[in-house]
Amino acid sequence: MSHKRFKRKAGAPAVVPTSSMADIAFLLLIFFMVSTIFKLEDGLPVKLPKSADAEQIARERVAYIWIDKRGELSINDNMVDLSAVGGIVLGKLAQNPALIIAFKADAQVPYDRMADLMEELKKVNATKVSFSADFEKKRQ
Repeated sequence: MSHKRFKRKAGAPAVVPTSSMADIAFLLLIFFMVSTIFKLEDGLPVKLPKSADAEQIARERVAYIWIDKRGELSINDNMVDLSAVGGIVLGKLAQNPALIIAFKADAQVPYDRMADLMEELKKVNATKVSFSADFEKKRQ
């Protein structure tokens, strides 16, 4: 029995062409930059009351409580019940004792709903609060 040995033919090496790789990466980068939507804040739809003396607060020092005209609550994009507000705020205060609770309440929110919310915050000693308003030019 004779064994025949097969000789390998020298062929082209398997190489991935990378000459256009930078162009493809650049085009993908541009595509994703153009098509990406950045979501800054998403709360309940509210129509803020007008104010002539409004000031900005640093974003990392603030927890937003959104209240729509039906009185529904949202804390930092999460829908919550009034009874859960105290526990959530207490957890946030444990992480950041200098935290300011900012209300973004619709101008038509019933006063008793705001009073109930303030009572829940008093129970957990959250006394640094801010009421957000749309800026209105002063009349002279």
